Amino acid sequence: MSSVLVVEDESAIAELISINLRHAGFDVTLAATSEQAQALVDRVLPDLVLLDWMLPGQSGLQLARRWRTDARTRELPIIMLTARDEEADKISGLDAGADDYLTKPFSTKELLARIRAVLRRKAPEALDTAVEIAGLRLDPATRRVTRRLGDEVREVKVGPTEFRLLHFLMTHPERVHSRSQLLDRVWGDHVFIEERTVDVHVKRLREALAPVQCAALVETVRGAGYRLTQQVPGHVAG
Repeated sequence: MSSVLVVEDESAIAELISINLRHAGFDVTLAATSEQAQALVDRVLPDLVLLDWMLPGQSGLQLARRWRTDARTRELPIIMLTARDEEADKISGLDAGADDYLTKPFSTKELLARIRAVLRRKAPEALDTAVEIAGLRLDPATRRVTRRLGDEVREVKVGPTEFRLLHFLMTHPERVHSRSQLLDRVWGDHVFIEERTVDVHVKRLREALAPVQCAALVETVRGAGYRLTQQVPGHVAG
């Protein structure tokens, strides 16, 4: 289930969008101001943001620009919502970093089509594409995990399940995943596996990453699940 943050100060419009998105299977969170939106994004990165141009205080345009300058939110998919339909305004929205632009009023069908199109474009590339975060590199084609430490490239020995778990976390960085979500995405339809199994494999993954000072990349979010942060903390416990 993809998560969408709707940043819209007109409550009637926000509620209507929310109902339609939930009906289409999206997990929806609402924010009425840029400050609320920033706080929510700081806590958990959504899969996509529907961002109204005109907001009280800081505008949606300013917020989009801020997100595009931050490494953590640089790739966050953004669709701008606005009553402005002048070409210059659309260009301003896209220049600010929006992935798409939707002029009010719009139909639910068009909104859903635009959301799905942006999510498809932003989805991780082919499954055999190597991914690298904080110097940790995972290459599905060669089944190797490595970390550059100074002039040395050290290989990380991980089991097949830990490899799949790390691959999923690295292709969905900064997002919190519950144990049930990880079971579904990493283990597939093995419905009889207990959720605690995830904890065991996370522990093994951290142990494998510890020699290359990357264990702390895999964070426990109390009461929610796990996420992979994109920055190695200054002090990493072994």
